[in-house]
Amino acid sequence: MAETHVLFVEDDDVIREATQLALERDGFRVTAMPDGLSGLEAFRSNRPDIALLDVMVPGLDGVSLCRRIRDESTVPVIMLSARADSIDVVLGLEAGADDYVTKPFDGAVLVARIRAVLRRFGHAGGPGGQGHANGQGDSPLLSFGDLEVDTEGMEVRKDGTPVALTPTEMRLLLEFSAAPGTVLSRDRLLERVWDYGWGGDTRVVDVHVQRLRTKIGQDRIETVRGFGYKLKA
Repeated sequence: MAETHVLFVEDDDVIREATQLALERDGFRVTAMPDGLSGLEAFRSNRPDIALLDVMVPGLDGVSLCRRIRDESTVPVIMLSARADSIDVVLGLEAGADDYVTKPFDGAVLVARIRAVLRRFGHAGGPGGQGHANGQGDSPLLSFGDLEVDTEGMEVRKDGTPVALTPTEMRLLLEFSAAPGTVLSRDRLLERVWDYGWGGDTRVVDVHVQRLRTKIGQDRIETVRGFGYKLKA
């Protein structure tokens, strides 16, 4: 089995070298770059399996680099931020990142988060929710008004027009589609979509729900205050 190729963009020499060694010990192949511009070049020339981007890197900051990557690819992106309460966390998620890790981080935690992201990106069957909507039985095509979700082809159409979703957005929509009209808590979505076996930052869920709304319709996913979200059938 081929090694998982990680692009790691970090301007701190000590953190970059130590993290690269730790990831390589865990079996990853790592391309490490000290700034955003060289990171973008490395991404385009190497096409890694996953990108780890520090928010504050010179030349092209991590958030801007994430946007550039997302314009070209759905490869998973994890942002690294020095502050859990930083606006940069939300900006990174809004730019298309799939998750984030707060610095300083434990190497084992980083590896666990990388593997969790890779598992869900490689899981073609979606988030594991059972059942189908609107009485369609085992049909892979689910319909919610003007929205159609093909659970086998992993395709979404709105008014017949294809909607481009990232794998994380697709998994989130599949989770909603498996239980239309049912309120799903943020904790459940973190567990089912992000594969968190522990408490996580619910901002990850909130930002991804908002990103999904902009693509499938703002009124398609309803906020139920104090409880979570539900898909309108």
